[in-house]
Amino acid sequence: MSVTNEISPDTPTAWWRDAAIYQVYIRSFADGNGDGIGDLAGVRAHLPYLADLGIDAIWFCPWYPSPMDDGGYDVSDFRDIEPTFGTLAEAELLIAEAHELGIRIIIDIVPNHASDEHPWFKAALAAGPGSPERERFWFRPGRGENGELPPNDWQSRFGGPAWTRVADGEWFLHLYSSRQPDFNWTSPEVHAEFIDILKFWFDRGIDGFRIDVADGLIKDPALPDVNGLTVGPLPFSDMDGVHEVYRAWRKISDSYPGERIFVGEMWLPDPIRFARYLRPDEMHSAFNFDFLSCPWEAKRLREVIQSSMDSHSLVGAPPTWVLSNHDVTRHVTRYGRSGDTGFEFADRRHGTPVDRDLGTRRARAAALLTMALPGGVYVYQGEELGLWEIEDIPDELRQDPVFERTKHADPGRDGCRVPIPWGGTKPPFSFGTGGTWLPQPQDWAAYTAEAEAADPDSMLSLYRKALHIRRDEPALGDGEMSWVVSLADVVAFSRDPGFTCMVNLSAEPVPLPRHESIILASGPLQGDHLPPDTAVWLRTF
Repeated sequence: MSVTNEISPDTPTAWWRDAAIYQVYIRSFADGNGDGIGDLAGVRAHLPYLADLGIDAIWFCPWYPSPMDDGGYDVSDFRDIEPTFGTLAEAELLIAEAHELGIRIIIDIVPNHASDEHPWFKAALAAGPGSPERERFWFRPGRGENGELPPNDWQSRFGGPAWTRVADGEWFLHLYSSRQPDFNWTSPEVHAEFIDILKFWFDRGIDGFRIDVADGLIKDPALPDVNGLTVGPLPFSDMDGVHEVYRAWRKISDSYPGERIFVGEMWLPDPIRFARYLRPDEMHSAFNFDFLSCPWEAKRLREVIQSSMDSHSLVGAPPTWVLSNHDVTRHVTRYGRSGDTGFEFADRRHGTPVDRDLGTRRARAAALLTMALPGGVYVYQGEELGLWEIEDIPDELRQDPVFERTKHADPGRDGCRVPIPWGGTKPPFSFGTGGTWLPQPQDWAAYTAEAEAADPDSMLSLYRKALHIRRDEPALGDGEMSWVVSLADVVAFSRDPGFTCMVNLSAEPVPLPRHESIILASGPLQGDHLPPDTAVWLRTF
């Protein structure tokens, strides 16, 4: 089946260079059938809300059939829809309805691994050692006298060894959950399979793919030990051969009309190697995790912004600006912590005291900062409502495999995945007619979309104003910026024609520069001064 993906004949083809993209984690967005789990019907019902918000595209976390060991990133069928979410026919309707509203659709693709319930992996287990079926994955004999030790010392990113032994004595590689076997990309069958998957969804009108673990597909076939290293050159990350995969994929996307795109997820410390993925014949854009992880400090923010601009300019790619997603602690919580306000997977600082009012003021300012910077911007569902990380989920209700695999040392990612509050005064806050798969706090009564829509000073109202201004303002979106000389704890830059963004990260109000008018502020001003933890957009001469 082929579905058109045309938005408008007048729409520029390079829409992705400055798009505002909204991330939907389907299980937690909206429930259309009352089972407590979000679904496509819930998304379709709220498409007008997203159109009114002012976004250009939706990025969906995996919507494929999955046993949900890792929230859908353990895929058992890449060409269908998880029955809990709906049907393939519903997905096609959603794509068409979104396009009618001018919203493009980006979906996750997970090429590094599959579910252990994927037909290929079941066939590999049944076929036994040395079979062609096993060559699609990384099956190897163990070390030790009787093969009782893993093939090497690699560790899972979810905790524990990256190898699991099967009944016939061989071991298989899984850099994540033991229910997520890694594909072996030295196999031509794996290459051909994913080319076909790309075509399957492009033919249904989707506008792009977000590539999960984009740097991790190619492994050193010698499978050498890493001797405890977690950074630097690793034999399972950023191997040179991965770029040939994306060059082949780019040829596929370029063969379709409407500028279909690839967005990469790569947590890489080297900005130059990061930029290689964004060369003109590879991906279109990638997530800027250095910015997401950056603490609320003016010097660090300026450094990250400049580094991002420099590295992307090497390959002519637009940077992206991200504050939160389905894997990290929500930034209202991060910014409200005492001490370190950045983010690290190694230490989520779970349970650190949080000044939520402070975190909210900073989150409002950060929103205007991201939307004023050159390139694209991402909004994770619920950040437009000012939601915070839910850290007091009872242990018995946590579902992230990270929690169990680290023996409860890492609380995991459930706290940023709690279902969205839409209306009403008590849970489930119109999420659906039933309950919710993770518990919502009663405190969210004042943070529903319904309540905030009626409040001109709410976070939702701020996001709506900012996104619509961003779309209409000639100075914003893709392009260049120039730093404005300012105080040490102020971030200020200008964009042509006649636009300045100023963010005060100091403890005292600072004077505004000469300007014609105030376009938008993240909070009340103090006369001609910008208060602490506040951002402003100015019309300048």
